[in-house]
Amino acid sequence: MEAGIVGLPNVGKSTLFNALTASQAAQSANYPFCTIEPNEGIVSVPDDRLQTIAQFIVPQKVVPAVLKLVDIAGIVKGASEGQGLGNKFLSHIRQVDAIIQVVRCFQDDDVIHVDGRVDPVADMETIEAELMLADIETLQTALPKAERAARGGDKEAKLRVAAIQGCLERLSHDAPLRGLQLDEPQAKAIQSFGLMSAKPILYLANVDEDDLSGEAVSARSARDYAQQRGTDIVPVCAKLEAEIAELDEPDRTEFLQSVGLREPALNHVARAAYSTLGLQSFFTAGEQEVRAWTIRKGATAPEAAGVIHSDMQRGFIRAEVYTLLDLEMYKSEKEIREAGKLRVEGKAYVVQDGDICHFRFSV
Repeated sequence: MEAGIVGLPNVGKSTLFNALTASQAAQSANYPFCTIEPNEGIVSVPDDRLQTIAQFIVPQKVVPAVLKLVDIAGIVKGASEGQGLGNKFLSHIRQVDAIIQVVRCFQDDDVIHVDGRVDPVADMETIEAELMLADIETLQTALPKAERAARGGDKEAKLRVAAIQGCLERLSHDAPLRGLQLDEPQAKAIQSFGLMSAKPILYLANVDEDDLSGEAVSARSARDYAQQRGTDIVPVCAKLEAEIAELDEPDRTEFLQSVGLREPALNHVARAAYSTLGLQSFFTAGEQEVRAWTIRKGATAPEAAGVIHSDMQRGFIRAEVYTLLDLEMYKSEKEIREAGKLRVEGKAYVVQDGDICHFRFSV
């Protein structure tokens, strides 16, 4: 699972990407399209629960969950028609699972806005419109072929036609596809299209250094826009976060305290992106390592076991599960077991966020 970082040119998304991935790439010139090929990076997902587990089950190492981020070049109005190398950039968005849009809410005369003004809502609407227009083109191109196949009796093609028509109807009302509910067969029939306005989206409001909580007019307008559409938005100052990312741990802690932050805002960004992708963590704990594993929400115990190793899913017998609250109460896995709090779950069990698991299997 991966998320693509998008935005208009010069909104600070590459700065945020570099800070998130602790990249030391040389700073690019202040010109649109300085990012052409997408950069990729792996980001740890901060989780205080790992350290709590490690207090009771002391490991040799602690391994957090990670997610993959892709820094995609700036999009401009008309991208769906090829403006600004738009088709190339939009194809990169088609390949990711979720979208993180960086929205400019800061003022800086030295950083040129592609439209000559700072208007975050207009920027959000521009990106949304380009994604929807690109989806319309994709669907209209696919429809005649699907209709011909449907007339020939192809059952999957009939599902595809119905799904395409439903999508086009929604898009005709200027509504993105992420709010459209298709039944599973129809959704599967158009899955290969990579429809962009159907992807979950997270907004990052890139704010000024003196507005870290995002209370300025521009940031509030962006927040209102996101909330009206049922999406999350995180205020973050890219410039400040880039400085924080370069500091050693002691200096970082002191710097955070000086600006009134408990942790880098990028920690919140990583967790919000993880959630936007529909992901959650379960843990394994032992003397070798305490580790967070990534699964989609709703995954069953065998599916979770398969994240560790395919043999564990293939030969799944049962899962032995307890919670962090159990560990905090009984202090050790041995005491949890003796207190009868270690649950034994079968193949139908849906793993919950924060479960601590052992999997029994035989191949």
